[in-house]
Amino acid sequence: MDFLVPLLAQLTNGLIIGFIYALMALGLTLIFGVLKVINFAHGEFYMLGAYISYIASRMLGLHPIIGIIAAVAVVFIIGMLMEKALLTPIYEDKVERKDEYALLITFGLSIFLMNGALVVFGPYQKSPEPLASGVLDLGVLSVSSGRIYAVVLAIIFMAATLFIINKTWLGTALRALSQDRDASTIMGINAKTLGSIAFGLGAAMAGAAGALLAPVFLVFPIMGVVPAIKSFVIIILGSMGSIKGAIYGSLLLGIVESLGVFFLSPSYRDGYSFLLLIIILLVKPKGLFGGSQWNN
Repeated sequence: MDFLVPLLAQLTNGLIIGFIYALMALGLTLIFGVLKVINFAHGEFYMLGAYISYIASRMLGLHPIIGIIAAVAVVFIIGMLMEKALLTPIYEDKVERKDEYALLITFGLSIFLMNGALVVFGPYQKSPEPLASGVLDLGVLSVSSGRIYAVVLAIIFMAATLFIINKTWLGTALRALSQDRDASTIMGINAKTLGSIAFGLGAAMAGAAGALLAPVFLVFPIMGVVPAIKSFVIIILGSMGSIKGAIYGSLLLGIVESLGVFFLSPSYRDGYSFLLLIIILLVKPKGLFGGSQWNN
């Protein structure tokens, strides 16, 4: 029993972190699936969400949930504006090497946002108000109430996104755009506007993940680097462009990290994701779901 309780605690923590990883990886998958762009600034949208949550809860005195909603809304708008300003040349045939342009422009955006946060907020760690205080007693183990609320909100955000993708006209248009941009335009879909919306939604999910994890991991300018790397690991692990792969891959990664911390060492926590990726790709080179489409 002495062995079982800490193990259950680690598994629970792994699932909680996995759901929030899934939120961020789902946003990256959405951007890649619709725009065919790998967003290297995804971690910085995560960081922006955390800072907006901090400003709302600490500086403005708003309820933490209002801060999270504000983070999602503001990052969505920023994401749309960034897509319109920086990625439009790709679709207007103004650049010859489109993939290289997208890589460089999003990487440059990452550096700009990171250094902008450093100038505005400084290098010091900050913490927004937690979602809740105290712990929830589950019988054999206790879990922080704030983490429970965080995972519930993460599931709600993911469910809302999946509902939009699968059950609305907007989702149908986004799926069409992901399959053939030119044919979608001929059929009357405004590809430019929908591309901006897709990028904004993906960025907003990263912002939501940052706001949810901010009270746990604190807020600082380079906080998005490691979560962004793990998001890339997850979408490769689950098959590039697969929504199902992004969700299951995130949960698997969260559990593997927690088990690695429990059985091996917490010092190598961030390395377990790469070990898992290597093992999966050796067995299934196309990922867990064999290159499924983004809307699967």
